[in-house]
Amino acid sequence: MVQSLPRVVIVGGGIGGLFAANALIARGIEVSVYEQAPAIGEIGAGVFLTPNSVRHLQRIGLEPAVEEWGARVGRESRYFRHDGAPIAPVQVTDSSGWNATFGMHRADLVDMLANALPAGTVRAGHRCSGFEQNGDAARLTFANGASAEADIVIAADGIHSALQRYVVEPTPPEYSGVRAYRGLILREKLPGWREQVHQVWMGDGKHFMVYPVRSGRLLNYVGFVPDKNAKAESWSAVGDRDELASSFSGWDPRVVRLLEAVETCFWWGLYDRMPLQSWTKGRLALLGDAAHAMLPHLGQGANQAIEDGVALSVLLEGRDPAEVPDIVPQYEKLRRARTDMIQAEARKNGLRYDSKYANLDQRDREIANSGAFRRSLFDYDVEKVAMAHLSEDRRSPD
Repeated sequence: MVQSLPRVVIVGGGIGGLFAANALIARGIEVSVYEQAPAIGEIGAGVFLTPNSVRHLQRIGLEPAVEEWGARVGRESRYFRHDGAPIAPVQVTDSSGWNATFGMHRADLVDMLANALPAGTVRAGHRCSGFEQNGDAARLTFANGASAEADIVIAADGIHSALQRYVVEPTPPEYSGVRAYRGLILREKLPGWREQVHQVWMGDGKHFMVYPVRSGRLLNYVGFVPDKNAKAESWSAVGDRDELASSFSGWDPRVVRLLEAVETCFWWGLYDRMPLQSWTKGRLALLGDAAHAMLPHLGQGANQAIEDGVALSVLLEGRDPAEVPDIVPQYEKLRRARTDMIQAEARKNGLRYDSKYANLDQRDREIANSGAFRRSLFDYDVEKVAMAHLSEDRRSPD
């Protein structure tokens, strides 16, 4: 008799949802992805991939695509004060010395993940409008009149998740007081710009970073500035490039030179959440920003969503649909401590980057000593942790 495996529906066709679909399919699990946009795609600019997620892209066969479309960030990456005075190297390897840190254009990463899925896995144009569940199954309804039934629903629909309210009482995201200007510029417009490096400049209440994407042909830049009134949470809000340039006037000539070459930019307000009371309820599990929205100051948002997908795929592999209500809480138990810590550390690192210190020498020392923490982030192998959790769970008495 052939064992029945859980039917999985993922709501959200971004990085987290698409990776989770790939990870589940790699373990023989049936998956459907529902995305509200009329087509799978991504706006925005760069995303940082670090070894703790790249090893899992490698394991599902996507390392060649990462190598082709990403831009490896090298060991010459540096932190600077606003005037260009060097502070410390940026940690880009794990403890073994493996450099799997890449800048990628979000659109390239989404395309890569979507193209790896079997035809028909993703259904665009489906905005989730309702959810219900009982002891046997979960059921979703969509604004276009469609419906879907599953043994488990994974909500990968972002910081404004439509499904989060079925797990916890809704609360608004918390605004950080920072506006981020973001854009892309052709590297050829900046002759002599150092290749394969991530550079971060830190000043009074502001910071500016640049790293390569799309095989190094483009540079992704982000300027973080204080703004008490920012509201935009979409990366497609058009920014004022003159306002951006004036915000960093008098900084390191490299920053000024890059901003002189900028023609257009976008902006958004930075939001996160305090850790939710719960991520799961019955047959519903939150993933990525829907579960643990975090500020970008550790570059871990996409990486943690990928880790979530790995954890779920390990826990669901070979399991009977009837076991799902017992499996779902294990996912939160497995992931929670790590993501709570990273959410908190991302907030702290934003204070370092924005020079919110009475003594900048102390800040610089903390930046210089951050390599060990970064290596511990990168060393973490969620697949091994999940498998060890399963082994321990099976040894424990009922």
